[in-house]
Amino acid sequence: MQRIFWTISSVLAALGVAAAALVTLNLRGEEPLPATETLQSTPALVQRGEYLARVGNCMACHTAQGGAPYAGGRGIETPFGVVHSSNLTPDKAHGLGGWTSAEFWRALHHGRSKDGRLLYPAFPYPNYTQVTREDADAIFAYLQSLPPVAEPNRPHALRFPYSTQAALGVWRALFFAPGAPRHEPTQTAEVNRGAYLVNGLGHCTACHTPRNALGATSDARAFSGGLIPVQNWYAPALNAAHEAGVKDWRTEDVAALLQTGVAPQGAVLGPMAEVVFRSTQYLTDADARAMAVYLQALPQQPPAERAPPPAPPAAAMARGAKVYEQRCAACHGAQGQGEPGAFPALAGNRAVTLADPTNLVRVVLQGGYLPATAGNPRPHGMPPFQQVLSDEDIAAVATFVRNQWGNQAPGVGTIEVYRARERRGL
Repeated sequence: MQRIFWTISSVLAALGVAAAALVTLNLRGEEPLPATETLQSTPALVQRGEYLARVGNCMACHTAQGGAPYAGGRGIETPFGVVHSSNLTPDKAHGLGGWTSAEFWRALHHGRSKDGRLLYPAFPYPNYTQVTREDADAIFAYLQSLPPVAEPNRPHALRFPYSTQAALGVWRALFFAPGAPRHEPTQTAEVNRGAYLVNGLGHCTACHTPRNALGATSDARAFSGGLIPVQNWYAPALNAAHEAGVKDWRTEDVAALLQTGVAPQGAVLGPMAEVVFRSTQYLTDADARAMAVYLQALPQQPPAERAPPPAPPAAAMARGAKVYEQRCAACHGAQGQGEPGAFPALAGNRAVTLADPTNLVRVVLQGGYLPATAGNPRPHGMPPFQQVLSDEDIAAVATFVRNQWGNQAPGVGTIEVYRARERRGL
């Protein structure tokens, strides 16, 4: 009996030590909150905060379809269940009306709510932790200037054990530590500004970095590309010339892509089109250029050494050529040359020859739509073919464009088309 008692005591003691360690890890870097609010809002601060909120694309997640701006309620699907965004309007009962600027700063910097509750990283505080206190205060001043909306926050719908604060505490202990803007003294002010925007408010690594089984990213693999969970679009590597690296582009073209969605070398589609539409088109010229310069300065991945893919079956190429002639050539050209300013070229298009063909299949199924921006207010689009082409036809035409006009990439099978339909309920 005594042995059992000591065994139970040892287990409880170990659990207590583990719990204390978790609490310590999740409180690291935090300071006591001031007792009173000290922020003095001004019209200039509110205007600056509005700009920064656009840079962070806050409205995209914190606005439900058909709902009031920033009133929350949008369901964000994750591999662990659904997280519902919160109300950011200054409503006292449901929004930020009872918050202080220090509490808002703690949410961005430490991922902790007003009541001390740990926040889920669907809210990208692993990136926002790099935002300066001054910028956090400006965003808070802007949000406090909005009309209050009495929209109750919806509870998350996460599976056990991911729904528990204990599981979240373990995740944070493993994968999160409060950060700060990374100023590199050997870099120019422009590169450092770009790094701040890309890594902080822009949270580009949230999509363009692969995630592990627990949904965490790794600094060691930052910008190396990855499949966006649940959305099932592939966010290509920003540090690889054969994917979406821009090191060899003109800086002006990279900035144009961010601000307008189009550049001589390509255009944005899928989730990135929404980012440009809601966020980066509003960048100042200086900030767009800073982001472009930083992206061009990223250390590049060495080209992957791969054996040439096997030649696709002649029957698939023939079928794909027929589909292409009937459905695609009118816009993209008989030789895949496209039409500058209207329809992208497919010949030599690295988005077409990505090792992962997910994006190409999704565009053929669902269509491709560029964002309407001030610099490109009436963009051309591509219609969806999910209702008029079979899985066999889509696989064949995808295989054809990946292996014609000098392109070379593995063929696409019907199973990949089927999976793309299944994932999105098409």
